[in-house]
Amino acid sequence: MHLFVSAPPRLAPAQIVNLFKGVSSKKLLEKFPHLRTREGLWSRTYYVGSAGTVSEETIRRHIEECQDM
Repeated sequence: MHLFVSAPPRLAPAQIVNLFKGVSSKKLLEKFPHLRTREGLWSRTYYVGSAGTVSEETIRRHIEECQDM
């Protein structure tokens, strides 16, 4: 899964990731109750990278290209 997120600097990347994982897990389990038999929907690992000077368009294109893999 790729997420392209803009967030205020007061939020740590770990907080943002945990928020996404928590909310998405809740929504998925509500819609697909059979997933409750799994040990967990998300692993504890994640990768965060900074966009730096790369344009938003470049990042979006990269994410779209990854969808074809």
